[in-house]
Amino acid sequence: MRTMMRAVLLATTLLGAGAARAEISDGVVRIGVLTDMSGPFQDTNGQGSVEAARMAAEDFAGGGKGIRVEIVGADHQNKADVGSSIARKWLDIEKVDAVVDVPNSSVGLAVNALLRDTRMAFLASATATSDLTGKACSPNTVQWVNDAWATGNTTAAAMMKRGGTSWYFLTVNYALGQGIEAEASRYVETHGGSVKGASRHPLGTADFSSLLLQAQGSGAKVVGLANAGADAINIVKQANEFGLKQAGQSLVAFLVFINDVHAMGLKDAQGLLLTESFYWDMSDETRAFAKRFAARPGQAGKVPSGNQAGVYSATLAYLDAVARTGSDDGRTAVAEMKRQGPRDRLFGELTVRPDGRAIHPIYLFEVKAPAESKGAYDYYKLVDTVPADQAFRPMSEGGCPMVK
Repeated sequence: MRTMMRAVLLATTLLGAGAARAEISDGVVRIGVLTDMSGPFQDTNGQGSVEAARMAAEDFAGGGKGIRVEIVGADHQNKADVGSSIARKWLDIEKVDAVVDVPNSSVGLAVNALLRDTRMAFLASATATSDLTGKACSPNTVQWVNDAWATGNTTAAAMMKRGGTSWYFLTVNYALGQGIEAEASRYVETHGGSVKGASRHPLGTADFSSLLLQAQGSGAKVVGLANAGADAINIVKQANEFGLKQAGQSLVAFLVFINDVHAMGLKDAQGLLLTESFYWDMSDETRAFAKRFAARPGQAGKVPSGNQAGVYSATLAYLDAVARTGSDDGRTAVAEMKRQGPRDRLFGELTVRPDGRAIHPIYLFEVKAPAESKGAYDYYKLVDTVPADQAFRPMSEGGCPMVK
């Protein structure tokens, strides 16, 4: 049983020779990368997320104060009880100060609830449920990259602008997929569009033929893929076999990353519309980061996903906050992250709101045809940009108890 794949990758990155300040618990800042090492998110997160956290620790370089940093990693296996058990052991025994990454909303919500009244910080860089900055918001938690509200609303808005007024959803049957479908459906219906129906599938489905036939039969202009990872990859490949795009239906993916497009191949993925908060080829800074990432152990020839970039950005912001405050207490560090935004610009101008939501622009991309691509991972054409102040749910609508 993979012993919880706990291969505590003691990715031990001990940085800085000097003694840490007394306010740092036990003299070391430990960050646990709780991720998916063996399931559908292993390419968009996984070992790449551990390397991204190591990169942040190296760039932090002790914060000018000799603060030592240790990175550990573990596989939550996409199970809330496994994720909670690991986080509990990190808290009670291994003196981990912050948890980062956590793809899979059910695992993220469980970790968020566990850490709420502790000294640990939760850097939810890959947990997509918007409840983390709504009814489940916590003074210990910040949420990077996307969430279900942002993904559902910005993608639906962009498609409605392009004439996508009727929709059918293919949805993974857990919190993330259901949340995205609900948000997108609400936007479509309140802006004059219609939802023709939806089909649900379990995580890790291999054969989507019956669901694709239902989507095809609906006559909807847009088929929305409210899933991620291997599920989204398989649907796109099979949709091409069924000829959905050739018949005039647009495929739009709510939570697909560059790694997924690479796995699909441009022949099958061309024309796919998707939203991302990060693309490696957007700026000099993102290109430089991607080049460094590709040189990391196990990442040769790869580019970072938005989630892996989020691990780097959130981890570095947390460490900088620890250096400024002299404390690795979760509430103290998170409050400082809200006061002063991160120094990196992987996500453009980014700030953290009082409800813990990091806000930044979100981009609508179209996947290039094979003839348009100049090489590996040159896959996206920018279609539209949603400004940071429009990309995320207004705080007044979130229901976060911390926000007056």
